[in-house]
Amino acid sequence: MWKSLKGSKTGILGAGIVLLVIFLAFTATIISPHDPAKQDIINKMMNPVWYEDGSWQHILGTDQLGRDILSRLIYGSRVTLMVAFSGTIFAGIIGITMGSISGYYGGWIDAIIMRIVDIQLSFPFILLALFIAAVLGPGLQNIILIAAISGWVRYARLVRGEILSIKEMEYIEAIRSLGGSNARIIFRHILPNVISPAIVIATLEMAKIILMEASLSYLGLGVPIEIPTWGRMLSDSRVHLVTSPWMAVLPGFAITLTVLGVNLLGDWLRDYLDPKLDF
Repeated sequence: MWKSLKGSKTGILGAGIVLLVIFLAFTATIISPHDPAKQDIINKMMNPVWYEDGSWQHILGTDQLGRDILSRLIYGSRVTLMVAFSGTIFAGIIGITMGSISGYYGGWIDAIIMRIVDIQLSFPFILLALFIAAVLGPGLQNIILIAAISGWVRYARLVRGEILSIKEMEYIEAIRSLGGSNARIIFRHILPNVISPAIVIATLEMAKIILMEASLSYLGLGVPIEIPTWGRMLSDSRVHLVTSPWMAVLPGFAITLTVLGVNLLGDWLRDYLDPKLDF
């Protein structure tokens, strides 16, 4: 795996970006220069250090309430990663379970699950997320739940398709004839063959969840207002785009860079896990 990653420039770039965001999230309390929620009205709307009147005390400037932008960016990475990883894991567990049941047993169970999948896929992803957020209200747990509910269908369709082809193979019939239980066949002999494509789907879904969380926070339906997030920072900077454009550029760049890193890493994983390619 390391040899393959070293041979991919885009994979190295994606992995570096993701590791950087993870490092910032885990060390936020150590490397953050200020309390992200502390207000200092006297020093509000300070320019970044590259402006003539900028100060090294606030390297990236301050917002309309005098809060340090660099500190808020660093702490915002924690919410982004928590939602992205938790939402991806829960969506994967639900989707792989439902897809396994649907593909292996078939019949009316398959019909019901696939109709649920079709109905959910008929709604745009962000529209469905907005609807659930409006019903459940803001909150970190609710955002993770929204990510899981919105993303499980892609895992289900993928796993179902893979299982439909695998369960008819000779080695599965041999295990079944030897008395292997359905649970043993699914978890020991079928699911290991669909983990690789599921991991690729997970990286793509993680990038989508990051954008979803930022969008909901921007609209005020994300985490509580006292928790710094990149989407909330974008929302707060709307009225200052002309006078202080860096307030919007910096969190927007952080979102874009993180999504780019996850996508590049996922692209490399897709190539690495493809059995038709030889590294």
